[in-house]
Amino acid sequence: MAVALDSLLEQDFIRVTEQAAIAAAKTMGFGQRKYSDQVAVEAMRREMDTLPMHGRVVIGEGERDKAPMLFVGEEVGALRGHDGAVRVDIAVDPLEGTNLCATGSPDSIAVLAAAEHGGLLHAPDVYMEKLVVGPTARGTTHIDAPVAENLRNIAAAFNRRVSDLTVVVLDRPRHEQLVADIRSAGARIRLISDGDLSAGISAAVRGTGVHAVMGIGGAPEGVITAAAMRCLGGEIQARFKPNDSDEEKKEAQEERLKALGFHDVSKIYQTEDLAPGEEILFSSTGVTDGELLRGVRFFGGGSRTSTLFMSLSRKIIRFVDTIHREQVTTPVRFL
Repeated sequence: MAVALDSLLEQDFIRVTEQAAIAAAKTMGFGQRKYSDQVAVEAMRREMDTLPMHGRVVIGEGERDKAPMLFVGEEVGALRGHDGAVRVDIAVDPLEGTNLCATGSPDSIAVLAAAEHGGLLHAPDVYMEKLVVGPTARGTTHIDAPVAENLRNIAAAFNRRVSDLTVVVLDRPRHEQLVADIRSAGARIRLISDGDLSAGISAAVRGTGVHAVMGIGGAPEGVITAAAMRCLGGEIQARFKPNDSDEEKKEAQEERLKALGFHDVSKIYQTEDLAPGEEILFSSTGVTDGELLRGVRFFGGGSRTSTLFMSLSRKIIRFVDTIHREQVTTPVRFL
């Protein structure tokens, strides 16, 4: 299985996220987030169906957005239904940060994670409380510990002061107390409008200036973040957090969780719970410029993309710089 996933699908998965990113980048700044997402979904689905595999979407577009493709449960790939085809579970976010792309803001990306059957948790589209740190601070924090204690432990792992740390938090009213606690502890905060998946990956890569991600975001993004953490050696701790803005919504989401077998909403999920696979592949291509990846750059006759590709089983992390010439079918890559 490892040989099949890595040898057959590595370059293919890179191409999938590249094409989604290019399609989305052509709409950058249009102010039409749904259109940007639509073209990314269509490009990703189109490329996915050329891959030599039988794929199943376990994290996708359909549950909340009711998308016509890349929905949860959809089967993809050129060999779907064929005996002996490589079976792959797939988690996708064709355009993470739709608002970021629509406004031309940083850190919009196209993302795909894949694993052997059963290797990625099928998380429903509800909120999830998350704490993400990189390999340096792995094992030093707990999602239920006070914010100040977690920050002291992260700082100690980096042999720095708390005031040297930068924590990324989604800019939402629900995080008012969290932001106050981080500031009281003395750490710096980077408030972001969207894109906690991109931020989570940045927390596990040295040189980005991000030391942790805290707060409540989407559960599907939590699973994809976990896949990245498995490859990077980082850590995510999480638990489902049904929407408590009103009692009716909360009860509906709790029922949705129970229907899928998640009966204990207080359960804390570790990285390996969210992404238990041993054959995990991860590909992410920048749409707009960010801390980790450059956005798509267009020039006369083509485009240039920046992609992060990772394989858990082969223990590799690659930054792939690709030039796509419009009249040439095979792109030029600089690995």
